[in-house]
Amino acid sequence: MPTAPPAPDVSTYRDRSTGLVIFGVGLIILGVMAALMVPFAVLGMFMSRLVAGGGMHPGQFISSVAVYVFASAAFISLGIGSIQLKRWAHSLTLVFSWYWLLTGLLMTVLMTAVLPVTMRSALQAQHNASQVQSANISTGVMAVILTIVITIPALFLVAVPIALIVFYSRRDVAETCHHRDPVQRWTDRAPLPVLGASVVLAVQALYLLLTGIGTPLFPFFGRYLYGIAGFACFLIVAALDAYIAVALFRLKSSGWWIAVLTIPIRLFSMTITYSRADLMQAYSKMGWSQEQLRILNSNPMFHGHVILWWSLLSVVILYGYLLWLRRYFKSQAARPQAEVLSIQTG
Repeated sequence: MPTAPPAPDVSTYRDRSTGLVIFGVGLIILGVMAALMVPFAVLGMFMSRLVAGGGMHPGQFISSVAVYVFASAAFISLGIGSIQLKRWAHSLTLVFSWYWLLTGLLMTVLMTAVLPVTMRSALQAQHNASQVQSANISTGVMAVILTIVITIPALFLVAVPIALIVFYSRRDVAETCHHRDPVQRWTDRAPLPVLGASVVLAVQALYLLLTGIGTPLFPFFGRYLYGIAGFACFLIVAALDAYIAVALFRLKSSGWWIAVLTIPIRLFSMTITYSRADLMQAYSKMGWSQEQLRILNSNPMFHGHVILWWSLLSVVILYGYLLWLRRYFKSQAARPQAEVLSIQTG
């Protein structure tokens, strides 16, 4: 049965109900914007059929549609919960905002590194085709375009989550939710940092499952597994991440140890696969057409080991965060021993 913790003294904090409603409406608007992207993704999938060779692979569209649907559901749910002053919405908004910010910072750095190379290559190809001496003008235009292209997404990827973190991290906001929603919720069963790791691993498990369904190409110690073997590996790793997410949420030390021991193995497997195996050849074995491979190969993400460094950095950040969480599982491991000693001495 849910228990009602003692309500805080109203006089010790400033009520932030209005701010919670305003930010809740903003989250709902973001959810609606994400939902509106789904028809565009579906339209792109049908338009790709008009391209010779089949256009982009359907698996990529499945992943993009799933991301938009998930983001829309998450934003709208958190927005409604914030308007209703629910304490679970406060905790989950903080968790998703931090995850959003870290991911946005990585994506902004990636865009800053990749987009100049992409545009320079496109301008060079246009210059070679037209034989027009306009390199200086093109460089100036490219600088302006790059600034706009990087700044606008950065506002959404970085500025918006920072605003959410600043507001929802305030003590007054937490006290308002606890006072207006005095019933203990499921998000209160674990410390907020542990809840964050559990949510991230649960989202990662869902992402791996969707990737296995849409593009079953799994990096496995120097080579790519595809088809049924690739999907089976994605399914196993997704199930492992789901188990770790649940175990961490329940403050089980076994979940923490499994995560700490298995992540370096996965990191090593990705490293040697991305650095040695031929990704384009693996896609060709999956039955992708030459046109699909050409479009994929034109993406700068697949050159210069960009995916390798992106994946390594993401996994290293997650691994470092899990190591930092050890403090919460030490106290849990020591608690049963302390209880036994107290019983024996009593």
